[in-house]
Amino acid sequence: MLTLFAWPLVSALKPTASSRLEGITFTPERGFTPEVAMAEVEIGIYKSARQAYGFDDIAIVPSRRTRDPEDVDISWQIDAYKFELPVLGSAMDGAISPTTAIEMGRLGGLGVLNLEGLWTRYEDPSALFEEIQTLDDDKATARMQQMYLEPVKLELVAERIRQMKAAGITTSASVTPQKTDWMAKTILDAGLDILVIQGTVVSAEHVSKTVEPLNLKKFIREFELPVIVGGCASYQAALHLMRTGAAGVLVGVGPGNACTSRAVLGIGVPQATAIADVAGARMRHLDETGVYVHVIADGGMSKGGDIAKAIACGADAVMIGSPLTSAVEAPAHGFHWGMATFHPTLPRGTRVRTKVRGTLKEVLVGPAHENDGRLNLFGALRTSMATCGYETLKEFQKAEIMLAPSLQTEGKQLQRAQGVGMGH
Repeated sequence: MLTLFAWPLVSALKPTASSRLEGITFTPERGFTPEVAMAEVEIGIYKSARQAYGFDDIAIVPSRRTRDPEDVDISWQIDAYKFELPVLGSAMDGAISPTTAIEMGRLGGLGVLNLEGLWTRYEDPSALFEEIQTLDDDKATARMQQMYLEPVKLELVAERIRQMKAAGITTSASVTPQKTDWMAKTILDAGLDILVIQGTVVSAEHVSKTVEPLNLKKFIREFELPVIVGGCASYQAALHLMRTGAAGVLVGVGPGNACTSRAVLGIGVPQATAIADVAGARMRHLDETGVYVHVIADGGMSKGGDIAKAIACGADAVMIGSPLTSAVEAPAHGFHWGMATFHPTLPRGTRVRTKVRGTLKEVLVGPAHENDGRLNLFGALRTSMATCGYETLKEFQKAEIMLAPSLQTEGKQLQRAQGVGMGH
């Protein structure tokens, strides 16, 4: 039996720098405290590694109790802001515009606008969105690189935030660490509620010999708004981000449908393992400081079952992008691309087609008119929790997880052969 986490066992043993017990290796020097057990596989004489798991590798095990879905509470609160749905709309131009952020807020979620995207580079980017939909695959990246060469304009940053704010929703927007200091005053003056500092990987200890890097801890401690930071995918990286004073940490390096970082850079951790590791860091930080930092699974979720698994692995909420681009209201009408797609020298994303499936309401809360799990995502989360007997998200984080490599294929031969249900 493989145990990803064995808290009571290891805590009682208190191993030192490195020790083994019945095939379990304890190696704090690799980024974990002695309270975390992990199994390692030898890659070669020089390297050993942990096995990591994605959502398709695991299943949630129903418990002895079931519950009515109407009795399940899937609301989520971060800082002073409470949401009926534990979801953030990913700060990607194809998913979130000021208009879709407003609609998402009305439905109970939090749309995050990309403050370095087309909406802050152009007064009216509608024609560009239409062009992106028509580009040939072999020309899309080069043309989008040209589009994103237009400078970000602070007056548009302020205008977009005020547009969302005027609708009476909780507002959120994303910036990269490189642009954070430059935009900070404009963001505050415009009245943003929650800031997201986001990159492929964001660390608390960025080192540069050419420019003065953002002092994340100093910035967050002095900034007047709650800050969410990410992405990260390991225990140690997350723990250091939590120690900056962040209200939440984004978990995910390269799992998104439009992201190619895993191929271009060779980096990443499958999401189930990444979330569970960062949830472990949350426990450590809470024990050290008494401060609860929210774990937000970012990417790799296209169906309701994926979202349920993310929460069961330890996430407090999820950030999704590609499912939102399948909404009628999405600015790119069924097309999706990542934040690094348009990088001028090393693109790490691609434009993908996602297909328009229904309204934003149907995508998030239904009703669904398809049976493959891509609509009514949070109705699915509610039903999953009810089926397993859990009333709140915090309780659902304690659900039993099982390695289940045949979960997606067992008994599904006809669906796969016919390309229906779980077969497409």
